[in-house]
Amino acid sequence: MDTRESSTREEEKEHVLGQRDPEREPQPPAHRQPEARRSPRGLYKLLPIIVAAISVTLALIIIVGIVGGE
Repeated sequence: MDTRESSTREEEKEHVLGQRDPEREPQPPAHRQPEARRSPRGLYKLLPIIVAAISVTLALIIIVGIVGGE
């Protein structure tokens, strides 16, 4: 354990940078991760259709509200 009280500016800077950037565990390559190789599943193909249907519905509600309000 280092109990020195006085240190140079370089030592202080090195100490602060060492605390700010902790060591990280090495990450496995992406091609070995199963989620990187797996094709996406789910409703991702339906998303554009759902967005379009909601947009058309909202547009119709707004148009009917404007025309019907007269």
